[in-house]
Amino acid sequence: MLIGIDANEANLTPNLVGINEYAFNLLWAISNLQTEHKFVIYLKTPPRKTLPPERWDWKYRVIPAPLFWTQTRLPFDLFFHQPRPDVFFSMTHYAPRFSPIPTVVAIMDLGFLRTPEQFTPKDFNQLKSWTGYSVKNAAKIIAISQYTKQDIIKNYHRNPKDIIVTLLGYNTKLFKLAHKPPKPYILFLSSLKPSKNVEGLIRAFHQLGTQHLALSTKLVIAGKKAWLYGQIFALVKRLGLEDRVKFTGFVDEAAKVTLMQEASAYVLPSFHEGFGIPVLEAMACGTPVVISQVASLPEVAGNAGIYVDPYSPASIADGIKTAIGPKREEFVHAGLKRVKLFSWAKCAQLTLTCLETATADR
Repeated sequence: MLIGIDANEANLTPNLVGINEYAFNLLWAISNLQTEHKFVIYLKTPPRKTLPPERWDWKYRVIPAPLFWTQTRLPFDLFFHQPRPDVFFSMTHYAPRFSPIPTVVAIMDLGFLRTPEQFTPKDFNQLKSWTGYSVKNAAKIIAISQYTKQDIIKNYHRNPKDIIVTLLGYNTKLFKLAHKPPKPYILFLSSLKPSKNVEGLIRAFHQLGTQHLALSTKLVIAGKKAWLYGQIFALVKRLGLEDRVKFTGFVDEAAKVTLMQEASAYVLPSFHEGFGIPVLEAMACGTPVVISQVASLPEVAGNAGIYVDPYSPASIADGIKTAIGPKREEFVHAGLKRVKLFSWAKCAQLTLTCLETATADR
């Protein structure tokens, strides 16, 4: 079988976050599978050197187009270029507008439907429209969590049998226990945007104050600026926390590992989350995770998570106290056990099975 893959998300930037991280790691994991299938990887621009190298069964097809690539240029190529793939996999929720072959689309989450105010009208309408047609026309749909699967069923009324859950993985070579004593800082690591609830974390940190945390304890906020992040910096200034809250900006993999390994606790108090790879990374490094009891996060952390109400700074503060308290080692050991359930190899194998089924059910 010849499998076509839209891997543009893996090729956009070396700074991997969110869907870029998913596409990059999954692409490598698929390339490492032992299979008789052949693959053609569709890109708008030449592949970066960090992508899997070409070989007899793994080829790149670069078809440049400045605008509406999935709407016009890609469908045209699928219709008229030979050999035509037997199935086409979009590693994002934008599938080709028209396709002569079965398509499979990957959905991270549908959080944008809950928070249209966080987008420009143009961007929101595009997200809503393009995701809608992609989900409705796909032969099969990949969801990265059971939570996302239920959201797809609720919003698009697809048959549950057509939605395959492929839980994600993490880099097992990088993120591992370092056997170092924790340093006096609490870590947040993700993109800076409203859904991540960074302001709630800052308020919780402020509430802890000198009563529960030593003045030497810092809050490290690591991650790139996404959107509507100005209020985060303003809040730190308003609460007089400039000396205790450190912003690092985007951090590369090596720096991320060090931050995870040395943190006293990792906190992700999101209002919504499609999966949460940093939660796996933190647990693999032996760092307790304080996370919201919402969306997909309980699927990821299981009994290793310290769960909080994201709408309550007091609850987040209590979670941090638990993470750095006398039971810290219990959560460390639970996290190290939990992460053994996740891998990119498992994700890739489930993805491949889904692609095979999409062709068989045609």
